[in-house]
Parts: sequence; structure tokens; C-alpha cells
Amino acid sequence: MNSKLDLLAQKKAEALLGGGQKRIDAQHKKGKLTARERVHFLMDEGSFEEIGMLVAHRSNDFGLEKEKYLGDGVVTGYGTINGRLVYVFSQDFTVFGGSLSETHAEKICKIMDLAMQNGAPVVGLNDSGGARIQEGVVSLGGYADIFYRNVRSSGVIPQLSAIMGPCAGGAVYSPAITDFILMVENTSYMFVTGPNVVKTVTHEEVTSEELGGAMTHATKSGVTHFACANEIEAINNIKQLLSYMPQNCEEDAPAKDYTPGNELRTALNSIIPENANQPYDIREVIEGVIDAESFCEVHKHFAENIVVGFARLAGRSIGIVANQPAVLAGVLDIHSSTKAARFVRFCDSFNIPLLVFEDVPGFLPGTDQEWNAIITNGAKLLYAFSEATVPRITVITRKAYGGAYDVMNSKHIGADMNFAWPSAEIAVMGAKGAAEIIFKGEIASAKDKDAKWKEKEAEYQTMFANPYRAAERGFVDEVIKPEETRIKLIRAFKMLENKVDQLPKKKHGNIPL
Repeated sequence: MNSKLDLLAQKKAEALLGGGQKRIDAQHKKGKLTARERVHFLMDEGSFEEIGMLVAHRSNDFGLEKEKYLGDGVVTGYGTINGRLVYVFSQDFTVFGGSLSETHAEKICKIMDLAMQNGAPVVGLNDSGGARIQEGVVSLGGYADIFYRNVRSSGVIPQLSAIMGPCAGGAVYSPAITDFILMVENTSYMFVTGPNVVKTVTHEEVTSEELGGAMTHATKSGVTHFACANEIEAINNIKQLLSYMPQNCEEDAPAKDYTPGNELRTALNSIIPENANQPYDIREVIEGVIDAESFCEVHKHFAENIVVGFARLAGRSIGIVANQPAVLAGVLDIHSSTKAARFVRFCDSFNIPLLVFEDVPGFLPGTDQEWNAIITNGAKLLYAFSEATVPRITVITRKAYGGAYDVMNSKHIGADMNFAWPSAEIAVMGAKGAAEIIFKGEIASAKDKDAKWKEKEAEYQTMFANPYRAAERGFVDEVIKPEETRIKLIRAFKMLENKVDQLPKKKHGNIPL
């Protein structure tokens, strides 16, 4: 028996070394952790149980039969993060560049299947050169097996992807289907075709970082939700994200202990400027309402005219969508609509109540927006809110103009509670433009056209640019003092915590993609 135990120990030691010490040292020189080190920092101490440690590839082509590594380039298993069950796979770049083989894919599929059967999140730590070319179509088939499971898992269990190194070609589509993507600055990149192919086909000179680096995808494409300074920051962000989510679609997110106190927030009374055209930072409103230091912003550097993220209110997890008057006056455009729509759909999938702060002057005009389908993209946000069955509350802080008023979780598309501050302006459009249309004849015939225009603008402002017409109609449930916002929201979400709303029976809707 001792000899057998020695053989087992020998094989485990071999598996732990991955591609060997030399390649581990090379990984560290690039400023990257190894696959096992990443798992160590992610999971609770001593909780990780590895599955498939002794798996080896089956290929005999191109000399691969002479080069086998136990584990075959990916560490898979389960454990706990902050005491909650999570499944994880971590690709090992020291073994064939982390390339995906048939057995590598099978290991990932196994833990994805277990995650679905047991209702727990999956975290993927990606660091791979792509498909293992020597294996040909079986490697491509392995990717498709993973993609299929990503789609089947979507909306059932949370799926998070951290890009810790290269992620190119077909490999990018698995993270793209998952709920959140995190990238590491300067050491990770994602693209369908690399710089060399781009140069050959389009003659563009571009580096990997420029083409598909963390900040490129965080600011330009919106592919990644978080650009992290280093791998430890990325791992900590994963832990933080998971803390706001339930284990699966059948559960609620865990709540933190909360002791009620003085919930008045008088600072909120002075946030809205007297001049309706002057910007302010909506994050000040968010921070003034939620539990202290609980806001986790998502997609911070992309489509900055809308702010989305998770927070806690009286200890409970909520999702926040807020127009940002400090950027493009808070207008809705193509990118902000798709950014918010995807976040709304995630929250609705996992029973996370939605809080909307509204200050929107409308949709961004222009040929660029129209030719790139602002109609279809704006409809995505409208669709997402209309479809959501979680508790939904809107607070109108200032402007709520035109179709954008409807789209931003209005009463008409199913919001449960709609509050407005006294500074709210709920109208078809701004007073200046409205006066120009309604009183066009009077202004044209006046001796002093500017004076008449200002007079009629003030008349429209008094009549419509306030929350009271909407309140009279019941479109706003209550006009509240800003300082009372937190109190009202805590009570309203408490009232709605057992809300049940069923969508009509159907296979699925046809969101305007």
C-alpha cells in the first residue's frame, strides 16, 4: 500500500507543477499569477476541492503523445467564497499556453453541469491561447460544448468571467455570454482576430492592448464591466460582486444585518442646482440614499451618461439604474440604453429589486444615433424594464422628458412605485422648445420676439415643468422631500418584498436585438 500511496503523491505533485517550474517563473515575470494561485486567493481558505486533477489529453498527433501534463491545462473544482458554494475553473497558461483540448473542455463542462444541478455560481478564470490547433475539430467542438452550457445556464445561475491573460478567437464567446467580465490592465486582452490578421486584412497597425486590452473594452466597446489594476483586484471584485447575488434564480440575494436609525438625509435637499441646465453628479444622490459604502458600480467607464451598479438598502441587495446629468446632460443614447438594459435583465433574472433615479432630457439626436439604430437600441431598455417582474421603484429628481420619461421605468411600463422630488419636470419636452412650437404664431407676430419667447417659456414652465400634473393623474405616487427619499424607499421595498408578477405564458419574448 505504501508504494501505491507514494505513486499517488508523485502524480499529485506532478499535477501541481503544471507545465513545470520554468514556465511558472515565466508567468510570474509577466506579473501574472498561476492558475492555482488564482484559485487560492479566490476561494475561502482550505475550501477548494479539485476535480479532474489527473486528467490527461488523448491526442497522438503532431508528437503530442510525448508531451502530457496531468490536469491538461485547467484547474477545476468547487469550494466556498464567503461561505457560499461556488464552482470554478482556472486555465493554466503554463500547459500548452492554456490552449483548450477535448479533455480540457470536458473538465470545464463537468463543473458547469454540477453548478446547474446544484444551483451555484460559476467563476471562470481565463488565460488561454485559444483552441489547441493540434487537436483540430475536437477542440472546436469543446468550445461549442461550453458555449451551449453558458446559454443554458444564463439566468439560472450567475456566471462570472475574469480574463487574466489572452482570450482570442472563439474563446471570447464564452465570457461574452456570461453575466460579468473582468479584465486586468496590461496583461489581458480579448479579440476575435489578433493584430497580425487585422494588419493583413485591413492594413491597420495596432497592438494587442489597443485592439483588445482592458481599458479598450472598458471604455470603447463595453465588452468588459471591470478593468482591474492587477489580478488580486480582479479577484476581490469577483468576491464583492457575488455578495450582491443569490446562488441561483430560485433564491434571493443574502441580506446583511441592519439596525434602523435616523434615515433622514438632509444633504439631498441641496444637491439639485437652481438652474435646471446646470449638471450635478447623480452618484451624490445614490450615495446619499443607500447604505454607507455599499455601491458597486458596473461598467463605470462605458456610456458614462448612465450609471448602473449594485448597492444595499437597509441591508438588502438592490440594482440601481441612474441617468447621469454630469455627462451629456444624462441623455439616453445607443450605448447607455444597451448598458442599462443588460443590467436590468440581470437583476430581474436573479430577483434583485430595481431602483431608478431619473433625470433625462430625452434621447440623443443626430444622424450618427439614427443610422446606428437608436430606435432599436433604445427599445432594448424599454423592453427590459417592461419585462422585469422584480420590485421596481423610480425617483424622478429633475427632468423626465418625452419618450425617455416612458422608458425610464415609468408607471406606464409597470413600475410599482414612482416618487418625484419637487424639482421634477415631467413634460413632453423642455420649456424652451415647447414654447417655440406651441406659441410659434404669437412669437412670430410679436414686436419683441425674444421677450415673447421668454414669457411663453415661463408660462409653459409654470404649467408643465413640475411633478404635480403627473401626480394628479397618479403617474407619480407621491411628491417627496429629497431628505425623505431613503425612508420612503426602505418602506416601499419592504412593502414589495413579497411581490408576485407572472409574465404571459410563452416560450420567450423577442427582444429587439
